[in-house]
Amino acid sequence: MSFVITAPCIDEKAAECVEVCPVDCIAEGKDQFFIDPDICIDCGACQAVCPVEAIYHEEELQEEDMVFLEKARKFYQT
Repeated sequence: MSFVITAPCIDEKAAECVEVCPVDCIAEGKDQFFIDPDICIDCGACQAVCPVEAIYHEEELQEEDMVFLEKARKFYQT
């Protein structure tokens, strides 16, 4: 399981999450940041500092936000 960055991050990209991630699993994409679901250690540090409350645990995602988990997976496949 991992954390997922959702819609409020689009075009915001505040980057506090990148600074606190202990395993460097957050990268900047074209319009938002992404968390690598294969590297995330599920610590929650990123969620605690997100100023736009865009980060949710994978198990807490609403149905309409599942697309952001898929976007993250695709981002890290390339």
